[in-house]
Amino acid sequence: MLSPSASELVQLGTPRLTRYVVQEPTDPQAAFLLADAREVLYGGAAGGGKSSAELMAALQYVDVPGYSAIIFRRTFADLAKAGALMDRAHEWLRGTDARWNGQTHSWRFPSGAVLAFGHLETESAKYDHQGSEYQFIGFDELTHFTETMYRYLFSRLRRLSGSDVPLRMRAGSNPGGEGHAWVYRRFFVEGRQKGRVFIPARLEDNPHLDRATYEESLSELDPVTQRQLRHGDWLVREAGEFFKREWFEILDAAPKHSGIRWVRSWDCAATKVSKKNADPDWSVGSKLGELGGEYFLAAVSRFRKDPAGTEGEMLRIAKEDGPEVEIHLEQEPGSAGVAQADHLQREVLKGFATYAHRVTGDKVTRAKPLSAACAQGRVKLVRGPWNSEWLDELEAFPAGDHDDQVDSGSGGFNALHVITSDDDVSEDPGATRLGGLMAERL
Repeated sequence: MLSPSASELVQLGTPRLTRYVVQEPTDPQAAFLLADAREVLYGGAAGGGKSSAELMAALQYVDVPGYSAIIFRRTFADLAKAGALMDRAHEWLRGTDARWNGQTHSWRFPSGAVLAFGHLETESAKYDHQGSEYQFIGFDELTHFTETMYRYLFSRLRRLSGSDVPLRMRAGSNPGGEGHAWVYRRFFVEGRQKGRVFIPARLEDNPHLDRATYEESLSELDPVTQRQLRHGDWLVREAGEFFKREWFEILDAAPKHSGIRWVRSWDCAATKVSKKNADPDWSVGSKLGELGGEYFLAAVSRFRKDPAGTEGEMLRIAKEDGPEVEIHLEQEPGSAGVAQADHLQREVLKGFATYAHRVTGDKVTRAKPLSAACAQGRVKLVRGPWNSEWLDELEAFPAGDHDDQVDSGSGGFNALHVITSDDDVSEDPGATRLGGLMAERL
């Protein structure tokens, strides 16, 4: 997918092991132990030996004075399960000269090195490690964590000057879970460019499991989860009711034709990530064109900023799009919505053809015209880094965590079926109504 194969990495040499590692590493596990990238993800399929691989990696330097490692599960219940990481560490280390501290959930070794186990049940729990210093940080089942948790822990990855112990962020995970989208993006979309490595492992790679009985258990799962866990398939999704990814043709470039009408439709949130709100809504601007009954989604801009930052980004994108691209805004109900739309039209986006629309009908109703066109194969996507997350959100609609890209896309589609006038630009920012009646206009 984006990494050297396990056999290629194993050929680099024998991994550094300590006497506390009681299992012989499989080829994928050896590759995981040999990888010199700062950030490595292991696994994919269930039964590939993720937990053992992480424990081996954490124990590689416990003979070095001052070495500190920690492995996280999302909840303490996950951490303490029979056969899980903490239980496995007891199996490996019980009877050795390492000493267990039940209060701190950590093992201390004769060298003074420490291997701890932690959990991050809430977003704020990451700050419990604010003063800590680790040379190894592991995440078991990475897709169970939020991206903000994972990224924050990089601030705890450090060592003393002169130390030759590598700084390592290591994780194991199957596809699926609440963090699937960001883990996929980080390792499979950005991975090669950012130097992140993925080591795949399958049930067939693990000689310590009874493969036949485990396969029988996995066969009871629904088809999507089965492909995720048995085959480590990061791309399979359960198709949604309104949008399916197989409906979309992806073009290398938007067609160049003077007859295309282009719009940029905005769904604005003007909210930043904070301690109180770790996963706020997004501001999304979708650039959509229409020609002869076919639609071309050329770009999707998606960000989280405060109001001033949002306005600045909207102006920057308007200048980048050029004056031939109409700008369409959703106008929130009430006088505040009218005032905000008027501010954006007259001050922020002055000089651009900007239209504000009072929105009627619920989100599902507004999305139905776009859904119908997509099902007919009339909506094409232009290849871009936004494609994967856009498709993920649309397939999850309306049950997904976010629908900002759906709102922005359906707003743009509906705007292309509205005949605008100069009056819409300034005199009456809310003159055009969009919503439940749009399906009748198609």
